[in-house]
Amino acid sequence: MTNPADGELLAILAAIPDPRGRKGRRHSLAAMLAATICGLLTGATGCTAIAQWIRNQEPSFWHAIGFGRKPPTANCYRSLLIDLPPETLENAISQWAQHRLGEKPTAEKHRGVAIDGKTLCATLQPHGQSIHLLSLLEHASGGVLAQLKMNPKTNEHRTAMLLLKSLIVDGMVITGDAMFCQRKLCQQIIDSGGDYLITVKDNQPELNKTVKSDFNPGLSPLQRTSSPSAA
Repeated sequence: MTNPADGELLAILAAIPDPRGRKGRRHSLAAMLAATICGLLTGATGCTAIAQWIRNQEPSFWHAIGFGRKPPTANCYRSLLIDLPPETLENAISQWAQHRLGEKPTAEKHRGVAIDGKTLCATLQPHGQSIHLLSLLEHASGGVLAQLKMNPKTNEHRTAMLLLKSLIVDGMVITGDAMFCQRKLCQQIIDSGGDYLITVKDNQPELNKTVKSDFNPGLSPLQRTSSPSAA
């Protein structure tokens, strides 16, 4: 296996601190995480499926992502993912995604990023409450740049303010629905060097009315309405 270049996924994964004890490191951390990511991208929904998927690949692929021997069983992946903070892996993937997007946006070429929240299916029963994630999705690539679990005691626009702090907003156009039409959030985007395109609806009635009025025909005080002269 050749050493991956800076910014490549394997190089970023290799920089993650290994949460395993020294006696439990028969396989490379980067290789196991790369196998996990690849397995999930192909539709694997659990550690058993991930382990089976990577073992079905050619040995040349095992070596390419850093395995020096036959990949481990499902229990090894399960133990690793329990010990590894999810934010650590999410930040690594976000760093890789931003690297893959290429050069920084310019005034002539902005980068569109949508912000939206989704409730994960089948999370209510095992977790006692539905898990709601807020994500930043890059328009051109369709890749998720960052995501954050929303605290049930807060709302989406406050969570969005925290999420945007994890991203370099300079040169981006943040798009969102009426939920994010909030003054503090929009001001944070502007202060960070970005722009925004947010839908205005009845959740902000006065602002909605003001915006609509800007598109009404102008009226002059000299204009008068006169009734037709009697014949």
